[in-house]
Amino acid sequence: MISNVLDALSASPVGEYMAINPLAFPAVETVHVIAITTVIGLIAIVDLRLLGLAARSYSITRLSSAMLPATWIAFVLALMTGALLFASQPATYFDNTAFRLKIALILLAGVNMLVFHRLTMRNIASWDGAGSIPFAARAAGGLSLIIWILVVAFGRWIGFTTSPF
Repeated sequence: MISNVLDALSASPVGEYMAINPLAFPAVETVHVIAITTVIGLIAIVDLRLLGLAARSYSITRLSSAMLPATWIAFVLALMTGALLFASQPATYFDNTAFRLKIALILLAGVNMLVFHRLTMRNIASWDGAGSIPFAARAAGGLSLIIWILVVAFGRWIGFTTSPF
């Protein structure tokens, strides 16, 4: 069943265009790298603030509110360009362990963000300006940094091997 879907995607006009056109893949990959770099850079600013290592003159609420719109725009662009890259060789990517780990880590980053926003930020008014960032917030920031570094590492492995393991 999944192989039929992957084959159909590969044979689609988008899949064929991405696989055959000599400029399509490198152009889309360039935009993908810029988008993911933007996502990670903006997220890192907030994560480093949660760890108390950067932007200490800004409240976490103010900083994350300022970063969030650009982060989402860059994330959507990375998602769209990533889908185009995937369409060029869907079966190859699907079978690639590094690709699967990258996708799993992105989902884990989303869960980490969701837990942080739903639980830890619930009482942010009591600690945002107090100077003492709770352990849960620091842990979320540190975990986020580690996850996104691993996303980049596995993303690089995708292009150079069929599997890093």
